[in-house]
Amino acid sequence: MSVLLKTRVTAVGPEVADLAEGGVVILFADGAPPELAEVSVLHSVEGAPSDETPPVGSVIRIGDVTAKITGIGDYAWQKVKDIGHVVITFNGFEQVERPGEICASEVDTEELVTALKIGTIITIGNCRGL
Repeated sequence: MSVLLKTRVTAVGPEVADLAEGGVVILFADGAPPELAEVSVLHSVEGAPSDETPPVGSVIRIGDVTAKITGIGDYAWQKVKDIGHVVITFNGFEQVERPGEICASEVDTEELVTALKIGTIITIGNCRGL
């Protein structure tokens, strides 16, 4: 698998668990404004995100939780590269609702909430199939 993004969770906002229970994770690079940090998983990228946009079928790993990308917005990867921000919705939809969104296969939301803690590694890799 070719890793397109590898990042480490540095902080978890107080509203992240509620969002994750609904299948939504908002990533924002360290230094996000406080009002955004409340709902975000703050992270520090190891290296730099790839210039290559992950295709549908690529794998997202958050700790031990794994999903496949099912849809990606027109501006989602550019926002990852520019400001470390993306909304990941674990709903399995092929059509994204917002241009800065990545849709991924459904996951166990309890496992997702548990995985979202300081030190967790998040990767997005160009790999077809799980």
